[in-house]
Amino acid sequence: MSATIIDGKAYAESLADRIAAAVPAFKARTGRAPGLAVVLVGSDPASEIYVRNKGRKTVELGMTSFEHILPATIRQEELLNIVAALNANDLVDGILVQLPLPGHLDELAIVAAIDPAKDVDGLHPQSAGRLAAGIAGPVSCTPLGCLMLLKNELGDLSGLDAIVVGRSILVGKPMAQLLLNANCTVTIAHSRTRNLSEKVRLADIVVAASGQAEMIKGDWIKPGAAVIDVGTTRVIRDGKRKLLGDVDFDSAVTIAGAITPVPGGVGPMTIMTLMHNTLVIAHHRSALPVPPLW
Repeated sequence: MSATIIDGKAYAESLADRIAAAVPAFKARTGRAPGLAVVLVGSDPASEIYVRNKGRKTVELGMTSFEHILPATIRQEELLNIVAALNANDLVDGILVQLPLPGHLDELAIVAAIDPAKDVDGLHPQSAGRLAAGIAGPVSCTPLGCLMLLKNELGDLSGLDAIVVGRSILVGKPMAQLLLNANCTVTIAHSRTRNLSEKVRLADIVVAASGQAEMIKGDWIKPGAAVIDVGTTRVIRDGKRKLLGDVDFDSAVTIAGAITPVPGGVGPMTIMTLMHNTLVIAHHRSALPVPPLW
């Protein structure tokens, strides 16, 4: 038996087509394009590439990109002033402050300063509260991308047993809430979970977001389960750079029913769900109905 490979790149491309097709109608109704502002503090090379890719994709889909590349030495008050200016800018629909921030900055205070109506990555406390209450609102991009892939592969998730390995505010917690809202029975596991392998073996859906390369082995997986691997750890193996997920893919692919590869699975979905969220927020801010996108 070999699992179905869940092609995140192909799904992201199809989502991009639907977003690009919806943007002209928004422009015709409002006289402007949806706008996304991304704020990067510091000069981390990986983050710089990520921000550039976000900006490029925003423009490719017909939307407006506002990029703010700031020095790592910026003071808290200065960064808060920039966020306040973006909050007040009517051309900006979504605001994303790239995390992590330098240690002297208060991440929670910066995120909380974003207008909840423009919180494109769903990290504001109000967004988290809406998700917990089952009220529509922005959802963190990576978990939303995972949910899209799961529903595309499995259809209705009602009644399925799911385990999320990881409890971060970026992935683990919102992922668990999304699955709960989809009527799954959800277990959240983490570094202090006892008998983790036994708990994983009970799950119809496994979302691996622990940040530990190849932690989840193939014999942990329930035969036929759907496995979504969020992990991205760069290693040197056999003298070559390699990107590994949190799941031991080679052993899991022979047991799972469906599985995302690393790379090519969840990764391509993250930027595209950011584009999705920007378009949805733009419609909400303009009091327009949101077109069906997925």
